[in-house]
Amino acid sequence: MSFIELKNVCKKYDKTDKNAVTDFNLAIEEKEFIAFVGPSGCGKSTTLRMIAGFEDISSGVLMIGGKKMNEVAPMDRGIAMVFQNYALYPHMTVEKNISYGLKNMKVPADEIEKKVNWAVKILGLEEYRYRKPKNLSGGQRQRVALGRAIVKNQKVFLMDEPLSNLDAKLRVSMRNEISKLHRELGSTTIYVTHDQVEAMTMADRIVIMKDGVVQQIGAPMELYEHPANKFVAGFIGSPQMNFYPVKLEKDTLVFEDGNKVSLPDTITDKLTSHPNNLLMGIRGEDIKFDDQNMDLYKDNKQRAVIDNTEIMGNENNLYFEFGGITTVARVSKYEVSKIGDKVEFVMMPHKMHFFDSETEEAIEL
Repeated sequence: MSFIELKNVCKKYDKTDKNAVTDFNLAIEEKEFIAFVGPSGCGKSTTLRMIAGFEDISSGVLMIGGKKMNEVAPMDRGIAMVFQNYALYPHMTVEKNISYGLKNMKVPADEIEKKVNWAVKILGLEEYRYRKPKNLSGGQRQRVALGRAIVKNQKVFLMDEPLSNLDAKLRVSMRNEISKLHRELGSTTIYVTHDQVEAMTMADRIVIMKDGVVQQIGAPMELYEHPANKFVAGFIGSPQMNFYPVKLEKDTLVFEDGNKVSLPDTITDKLTSHPNNLLMGIRGEDIKFDDQNMDLYKDNKQRAVIDNTEIMGNENNLYFEFGGITTVARVSKYEVSKIGDKVEFVMMPHKMHFFDSETEEAIEL
């Protein structure tokens, strides 16, 4: 039996016709780092709050450590939670905020002191120990909130978008700190975020949700390379995957603007049952402009005019019209084009993804 199990968990609010969460099934092992990710309103925070006990489960079963938790009070579930808004007490210093929960749990004073000293040190808060929240930066406040959670020595940590209020630089450093803490504490962590970069860089497995329904569960690269449907393919990866309505004519892929790409038999054999209901997807990094790939796929050379460029420092994004849509290619920093440049490129056939245009489910190649 897994450490945490959610079996057919549903949430339906009063006076609503639709479930907020529908048939959520997930088994989590001890010490795993799981990320729930998806757009706003997809049900990820609602699911986290059901695990925490802050929301009632309408139907289904939640098990933690082999025990059913549906009716167990939040304080008795062995869970520590970190919120998006920090929820610090403004009149208390850093050390008092961290120790407050332990005092409520009637932990002996000498043990509280040891735990607070440990948390303050591990989170780099020594010099801020006697400051109040108003005198701390966003990142420091978030570390205090983490400290308050980790001193409780719980086996499960739930984090609800804890980095969304921080600037980009702080988010990167805090991602690293949370990942290190997870490894050092040996805890089981469930982390909610709308940021797919956070999910990809931190999680052992990712749960992608849409409209209250799980779309796919898997390791980050599994989701990136083998998305179950168009939604997952478009949600994971930056810039977003390019999608084209296409038709298959024998061994040739025909785009809406008349452009054609020849496909190997290993791909066309899998697509013959979907000749007129196809969406082709390809990531920007799999559209190539370099001489080696241009020579390798010379029979499939395409032409376009650059409409816009994004210079990212370590890479560049090139935008142009192709196949009836605005296409983005992700190239190295050495491949620089200007607006108005006429370019040639190839799409790598073995990096293409195909979806049924009606169901949007992936076609397995």
